[in-house]
Amino acid sequence: MSSADTAIAALRTGHDELSALVSGLTDEDLARPSAATEWDISQVLSHLGSGAEIGRTVLRAALDGAPGPGHDFNQSVWDRWDAMGRRERADGFLQSDEALTALYESLDASARDNLRVDLGFMPAPVDVATVSRMRLNELALHSWDVRVAFDEHATLAPDATAALLHQGPDLFAWIGKVDRLDGRTLNLQVTTTAPDSVFALRLKPPISVDFDVPEQPDGTLGLPAEAWLRLVSGRLAPRHTPDGVTTTGAADLDLLRRVFPGY
Repeated sequence: MSSADTAIAALRTGHDELSALVSGLTDEDLARPSAATEWDISQVLSHLGSGAEIGRTVLRAALDGAPGPGHDFNQSVWDRWDAMGRRERADGFLQSDEALTALYESLDASARDNLRVDLGFMPAPVDVATVSRMRLNELALHSWDVRVAFDEHATLAPDATAALLHQGPDLFAWIGKVDRLDGRTLNLQVTTTAPDSVFALRLKPPISVDFDVPEQPDGTLGLPAEAWLRLVSGRLAPRHTPDGVTTTGAADLDLLRRVFPGY
């Protein structure tokens, strides 16, 4: 399978699993606080549903060879979803995310390899593998925001974790808050399981990850790959940290939580 195939397959799994949960939620459940700061469950679903609507329009424009919809369109979508009631948001998510997932699945091999999508905020149009992984990242993390409200031991889906662990685009320079290092420069070795990987986390401007692991790192961090993805997205609070996470030297979880506060 190509990287686009892998991401699209994981989008289907993620949609089906979250939809099965959402379909059974009560009005009280939809009002419950999510793990996304200041959002209830329905607001997370609104974010995912509106994002799916915008993403579908952007992808359709690329297929038609037309310009992207632009910010005014995006704002009109967000305003409409913001005005919905909680049940409308849940039902709207089910329909909107299914439509986007089905559109991705309908792409033939040529489109998956050759189509370029103008997202409007990237330096250049990106391929289907990149844009589908970006959607997968959003869906996987916000699905966790919903599921953890009902199960504090929730984890990211294995297929999404495998697709996202070392796939672009590289956002570490954007999501990491280097000012919280208080001028320190640290090179850490990170070892993950499920899937297994070893790589370097470089905590210096700009924060980055690469495979040139130092022989003598300033510290080491060992954890499941899904926990690593939650850590760098601000979703590894102490109560949501699995057993078996190990650190040595300068690899301090509290420091890393400050450097990666979430988005």
